[in-house]
Amino acid sequence: MAIARFKALELAQSRQTVPVKVPTEKVTDFYGSNTFNDEVMRSLLSPEAYLKITNAIQDGKKIDREAADEVAAAMKSWALSKGATHYTHWFQPLTGTTAEKHDAFFDVTHTGKAIEKFKGSALVQQEPDASSFPNGGIRSTFEARGYTAWDPSSPAFIMENTAGTATLCIPSVFVSYTGEALDYKTPLLKSIELIDKAATKVMNEYFSRDVSKVTVTLGAEQEYFLVDEALYNARPDLMMAGRTVFGHSPAKGQQLEDHYFGSIPSRINAFMVDFELEALKLGMPVRTRHNEVAPAQFEVAPTFEEVNLACDHNALLMDLMNKVAAKHKLRVLFHEKPFAGINGSGKHNNWSLGTDTGINLLGPSTKPKENLRFLTFFVNTIKAVHDHADLLRASIATSGNEHRLGANEAPPAIISIFIGTEMSRVLNDLENLSDLNDIKLEKGDNVYLRLGINKIPALLLDNTDRNRTSPFAFTGNKFEFRAVGSSANSASPMTILNTIMANQLIKFREEVDVILEKGIKKELAIVEVLKKYVKETKRILFEGNGYSDEWVEEAASRGLSNLKTTPEALAKYIEPSAIELFTKYSIFSETEMHARFEIELENYMKKVQIESRVMGDLAINHVVSTSLKYQTQLVDNVRGQKEIGIDPQYYAPTVEMIKKISQYTSKITTLVDEMTEARKEANNLEDAYERAKMYSDKIKNYFEEIRYCVDKLELIVDDDEWPLPKYRELLLIR
Repeated sequence: MAIARFKALELAQSRQTVPVKVPTEKVTDFYGSNTFNDEVMRSLLSPEAYLKITNAIQDGKKIDREAADEVAAAMKSWALSKGATHYTHWFQPLTGTTAEKHDAFFDVTHTGKAIEKFKGSALVQQEPDASSFPNGGIRSTFEARGYTAWDPSSPAFIMENTAGTATLCIPSVFVSYTGEALDYKTPLLKSIELIDKAATKVMNEYFSRDVSKVTVTLGAEQEYFLVDEALYNARPDLMMAGRTVFGHSPAKGQQLEDHYFGSIPSRINAFMVDFELEALKLGMPVRTRHNEVAPAQFEVAPTFEEVNLACDHNALLMDLMNKVAAKHKLRVLFHEKPFAGINGSGKHNNWSLGTDTGINLLGPSTKPKENLRFLTFFVNTIKAVHDHADLLRASIATSGNEHRLGANEAPPAIISIFIGTEMSRVLNDLENLSDLNDIKLEKGDNVYLRLGINKIPALLLDNTDRNRTSPFAFTGNKFEFRAVGSSANSASPMTILNTIMANQLIKFREEVDVILEKGIKKELAIVEVLKKYVKETKRILFEGNGYSDEWVEEAASRGLSNLKTTPEALAKYIEPSAIELFTKYSIFSETEMHARFEIELENYMKKVQIESRVMGDLAINHVVSTSLKYQTQLVDNVRGQKEIGIDPQYYAPTVEMIKKISQYTSKITTLVDEMTEARKEANNLEDAYERAKMYSDKIKNYFEEIRYCVDKLELIVDDDEWPLPKYRELLLIR
């Protein structure tokens, strides 16, 4: 096996930078050129069909079959001109990846004539096998039928293939034959509609009649690692589990802090340029690239977009990065913790709300009336997160993120909110208004408030430092949900966040209306409710170091949850209060809630099981066998020294090495056997939650013990004999 390692090293060290053909025109000339965007639709559709599809995009109105046929014909013509030979409904099942089934435009008539065919019915709906995707028991194996349905709010796009052909991809939802959602997009779209209505009503009743739509925006910063393809292929754990289960920390890791924002290696830069060009053609507004903290770790970040489109783009970006990396003989690692001892990767979800009149509802102002609007949405966000923190924690609970959260590099599992010193002062002043009579109403063109806190700085981003340890932080004109894992589909946490915020805004209106019925002025009624919310949510606000042990103790004293494991976090999905919340607004049915709980539990168990199996295989068949062979060489060496009369004191250190190898290999063998038996025991448990808890509480406990022994052997066994590429090779060879 060591031969494979050194062949991989030889290949990795011989790589040359792959040249990238950069377009000569400006980005603005080719941006979105592979998307069926508004400009293309306007040029190819009749005014009537164009109006129908824009109404569907903006207002969710249905598209009739006649319009669908016209759109399909235009889409087919456009796709063929781009070299497309097939089309697919591109969807996001609950596997964590995207899915697609390609159908050819080519068809044959009853006379045997070949034609290019694509009808409105094919555009609107396609039928994949629902039972073969995760469904949580919604579909039996013999009940195969499921449907994908076109989502016109996310533009179709052309995915170019390495074979020189292309495929028309139609973003779609995925539902079962009986109508239950089997994907991430369907509930996200429902939550978007819900928060639009809730936020628009707040705006219309209290701040502006001009607003007719509120849009959720998202900017998803994507962290990832890059390793050479040959080294990746020489590590079975990376190939099967996405992370290294063994590997001793190299002498140089990230302690010098010299990688962060450092010069990007030429080979990596070529990869970045390549996938960014492809992303731009697909209408993805990627703008930022840089080295991250850990060696071999990087980040790409886009401009804010509407949340549904942003989630689609992030899922598409991850797929695109994998494809482009293959051209550069690289592998992208999206696992939250692919390497021990250095930082893991997240996907920071920057969330905000904007109106169709151009207002960022989380953007502060210097004008008192505008700041009352800002405080309304700001405080309601805090209240929503405070009341439903456990659901947000559940939305990011995965086996990969379990390795990362609370590891002194990422936010802890305790959900808290950082708002900074400036906004802490503002809320404190608001809370301490002793009486509504302390508030002065002044009249101008509009009635507005003098709260004594009217001078909120417009540039809070500059007035407040960031807090990397906070899972949910206000960063000036948005909230950053930092705890989302790098491999996650952002639609899951965004669905939860949208729903709890919409629910909170609805409750806010109800409470304000109760006060208004007493004849109190609108502005004063709003302030009274906000004051109450500030007092009720103080315990979730935290400005300090989320990594510290003191915070764990303090959070417990405040009554905040610390859901450390994935199973206990996921269980929050099926608590009565959660089911009531999501069924009330038809985001999920009770059946769908239980199904997602089962799916996430099953996914967790399978991933831990894969890690356990690959760990056992590598430990016994690679590490122990290699160590014993090396031990035999040492025994022969000692025997030879003994035979020629060397003083035992000189080979005593070698004898100690032999003893240590025996100690570690024996312990590894015992632990692997025990871990295997524990897996068998867990697999025999009928209850899925109890089975998942056993994987979490018992089976995972073996991982660190086995790893400790293996990593100690890595320091003992001759480097020429060690079978697996080491951390220094994986992380430092570009």
